[in-house]
Amino acid sequence: MPAQVGAAAPAFSLMDQDRNVVNVSDFKGTKTVIVFIPFPFTGICDGEVCTIRDNLAALSGLGASVVVITCHAVQINTKWSDENGFTFPVLSDFWPHGTVATEYGAFNEKVGVANRMSFVLDADSVVRAIVDSGSLGTAREFADYTDALDRIK
Repeated sequence: MPAQVGAAAPAFSLMDQDRNVVNVSDFKGTKTVIVFIPFPFTGICDGEVCTIRDNLAALSGLGASVVVITCHAVQINTKWSDENGFTFPVLSDFWPHGTVATEYGAFNEKVGVANRMSFVLDADSVVRAIVDSGSLGTAREFADYTDALDRIK
């Protein structure tokens, strides 16, 4: 069953760009924005995640951490993260391919990547909002994250 507003976020344990294992439970006690992206090194994905990077202080000011998840290998995420100066975890859901994206309801079976979906969690790791652009070719709006975080008490 995919992640739903009001339900606990599905657990995961994935490797980040620095080969550290990151679990959803690591973010317990803080609001969290989990951002699934389809394709590193592409205009829309770079634009979305660089906007998050450039506005990380605003998210931190709302008490939130950020984690990005791709269905690409760690080495790709490392290069992408290094080139863009990402200071938040960029996790690899490469193998078994797309398992976490599938558990969240964000995996695109036809293309084999994550859809543009984000999950805003409260400090207890309960999903409080889902931000979905509805299309691989359409970016999410950054304001949707801050609006969702503002609504969490």
